[in-house]
Amino acid sequence: MRNGHRLGRRFGWLWAAYGTSALGTWLAFGAFPLIAVRVLHAGPAEVAALSSVGAAVGAAVVVPLGPWVEFRRKRPVLIGMDSVRCAALLTIPAAFALGVLSFVQLLLVSVVVAAADIGFRAASGAYLKTLVPAEHLLVANARFESTSWTTTIIGPPLGGAAIGLLGPVATVVADAVSYLLSALGIRATGGPEPRPERREAARMRAGDLLDGWRYILADATLRPLFLNTAVFNGLVMAADALLAVLMLGRLGFEPWQYGLAFAAPSVGGLLGSRLARPLVTRFGQHRVLVVSGALRALWLVGLAFVGPGTGGLLLVMGVELGLIFCCGVFNPVCATYRLERTATDRIARTLSAWTVTTKASTALLTAVWGVLGGLLGPRTAIGLAGVLLLATPLLLPRRAVPLAEPLAETEPAPGRA
Repeated sequence: MRNGHRLGRRFGWLWAAYGTSALGTWLAFGAFPLIAVRVLHAGPAEVAALSSVGAAVGAAVVVPLGPWVEFRRKRPVLIGMDSVRCAALLTIPAAFALGVLSFVQLLLVSVVVAAADIGFRAASGAYLKTLVPAEHLLVANARFESTSWTTTIIGPPLGGAAIGLLGPVATVVADAVSYLLSALGIRATGGPEPRPERREAARMRAGDLLDGWRYILADATLRPLFLNTAVFNGLVMAADALLAVLMLGRLGFEPWQYGLAFAAPSVGGLLGSRLARPLVTRFGQHRVLVVSGALRALWLVGLAFVGPGTGGLLLVMGVELGLIFCCGVFNPVCATYRLERTATDRIARTLSAWTVTTKASTALLTAVWGVLGGLLGPRTAIGLAGVLLLATPLLLPRRAVPLAEPLAETEPAPGRA
């Protein structure tokens, strides 16, 4: 590894913390729906509520958090959000052991975890920008992305084995412990972190809650990228929910086959994240962003043609491999582009607004496609999502705007919060 790519001990601790919490998250993949169905005997509507209502309410709750995070040291915020997620998750095995676990508790915990997750993401981007020089942000984001896909590959199978051996709440305990270890890792990053200066004119008021959205929508390149991400993620997640119904229901695939169909193609994400930096070096950041963003929209429609048996399983794996590979290239480039385009004193608010919108759009589109799946059938609804996804490249930035253009003004403009 060349010296230019050694990002230092502090980044090493942050990377280790990220990997630990990501592994815990993927170990617990599907844990809440499983507990709801097998322990609490919940129906389809209740299970859908865990993934849609919990995320939507959590996103709404966290709206005031962006301005609050902006003017505080980011490392204590990160540690606090990890601690909140750990404590909330530990209430589930405690209640299960006492025989008092309820669906309402599962829903409340999902809201708290979703809100803390958004707060963590808002602070983590700002903290990363203080740890890593601007020219190495893509390297850092690519490492996070490759770690994410690696844990995606190994987490769900290990989690399934743990549930089989230790019971339905075992992976929830593992997830909670991973957040505790993540908090300790972030604490170990050490080093000074000055408190962000808060000008008198920037005192919190009601308009501050919308400042992240204002900043995004005022930027000629962040705005289309923001809309593209919200629509793309929402349609993909909505189609994935219906694909589970189609594969595990009408097509008769076993749960292990369904898990394999998504875990194995994650190798594509690992490969794509490793190629992101060489591609940017050769072709330029904007071109890689647009091309990978357009290519990732081509795959989903293929899932409408999945059939039973080995052929159907291979089709799903092939489509997911192509989709995940393109996302593996796109995601770290997008994350780096977004950090570079955002003024340092606006990062937390901007990332908070971005994540809130993405989660809310995913919840909304998942609910809408659930209704469409009931009316039209899951296969037709998946095909409709795939066709609509083909139009999302129109929302990508059409030209590269010089970096100095959006960052020249860091003071609030007249009429803005």
